[in-house]
Amino acid sequence: MTEPVATDEASVVRFEELALPQPIVAATNGLGFERCTPIQAEVLPYSLADYDITGQAQTGTGKTAAFLITILARQLEFPLRRPLPAGAARALVLAPTRELAMQIETDANDLSRHTDTRVVCLVGGIDYDKQRQLLRERSVDILVATPGRLLDFCGQNLVHLRTTEVLVIDEADRMLDMGFIPDVRRIVYQTPRKRERQTMFFSATFTEDVRRLAQQWTLDPLHVAIKPDSVAVDTVDQRFWTLPRNRKRTTLLAFMRRHDPDHTLVFVNRRDQAHRLTEYLRDKGLHCEELAGDIPQRKRLATMQRFKDGETNLVVATDVAGRGIHVEGISHVINYNLPEDAEDYVHRIGRTGRAGATGIAISFVSEDDAFDLPAIEALLGHPINTTPPEI
Repeated sequence: MTEPVATDEASVVRFEELALPQPIVAATNGLGFERCTPIQAEVLPYSLADYDITGQAQTGTGKTAAFLITILARQLEFPLRRPLPAGAARALVLAPTRELAMQIETDANDLSRHTDTRVVCLVGGIDYDKQRQLLRERSVDILVATPGRLLDFCGQNLVHLRTTEVLVIDEADRMLDMGFIPDVRRIVYQTPRKRERQTMFFSATFTEDVRRLAQQWTLDPLHVAIKPDSVAVDTVDQRFWTLPRNRKRTTLLAFMRRHDPDHTLVFVNRRDQAHRLTEYLRDKGLHCEELAGDIPQRKRLATMQRFKDGETNLVVATDVAGRGIHVEGISHVINYNLPEDAEDYVHRIGRTGRAGATGIAISFVSEDDAFDLPAIEALLGHPINTTPPEI
């Protein structure tokens, strides 16, 4: 594995400078993307030249576009000489959750809007027969899947991975935490050997276990690391408000009524807290929706779509459900509770301040939360200054 690239020294790179196929340039322009994010600026020159990649990056750094642009450019520049059989995939993207997989599918469709690229997403909790029919129709250019559902279709001989030219493993650390690695290993073994495919491997953290997996599945990769503190600090105005636990609800209500921010995401630690806080805000006349693990998948997807479309501007979420939120233009993230895991703090506030835009993250710090501050300070690399609420 090569040495990590120092992304903070990367010069500004525009997509038009990367000699991308015109349909991709048209798509990035249409989406308002002109300049590469740091991880895109470092990854794309190498991934477009067929290097394997390992990337340490949080949500919101632009890694999804980096690997999708690589896949699309390769397929446009090297079209197939003859059609592949039904269910055969040219590129495979593995994701740990259906929310993430479906967001990657949406991004792939956005970036391939000026091509005839066929994107298929295989996840649990969605119409099984419809997914099976999509596989029976013809081959797939970009297959996005969660491990369990993919293995199910592989077992039925409806998916064929020997034709896979590019393999992407996203959020590998979460795959490991969720116990998916045995399934992922079975899937990887069905693709061509690593000398015969390009592999891109992304993870928010690179523990020893994650490093071993990266070494097994990639060949002499370029390693790019985006430090969590740079993601957190550069484009997000972080504020920490000290207040008693019993004043959190009224403080949040007063802030929302006075400032009426455009798109606000409120994080709590448990789903029962999400239910109670949402009910309280609704009782006080605010239009509010919630995302929690015990809410049916179809309802969660509808809520996320309304949030993305601007029909809902206030959502209360738990960390598990919030991982599926990839919405541009979130103006405020409010930590109603500080997360127990410091890295979740970075994941949360990474929902705002994306693609060069600025965002505001407000964290409520009560007597219950104070114990979680030192770990967040250590992750950010500087002391945290707390202040009374500024409403």
